Amino acid sequence: MNDINGSHSLILENRSRLELTGVTDVDRFDEQEIALFTQLGELTIKGTGLHINEMSVGSGKLSVEGDITALIYGDKDRKKKLTLFGKLVK
Repeated sequence: MNDINGSHSLILENRSRLELTGVTDVDRFDEQEIALFTQLGELTIKGTGLHINEMSVGSGKLSVEGDITALIYGDKDRKKKLTLFGKLVK
């Protein structure tokens, strides 16, 4: 049973252009990796020459270009994300 509290979609074109919706926050980014949060959890984009073209906090849309090699989904609940210190204590 899925507990869906939001919506998120992505369209990947030719492994070089990615359009996302439902983005709530960008945690970090560089040319090899973009780590972000969507309404349905964590998402890491890996590749080379990654560049954020457009980002709209209000609408939750994000556009990325570059050589995209991986899309990795993580925890569905952002609140469960632990820091290194949190992992050591737990």
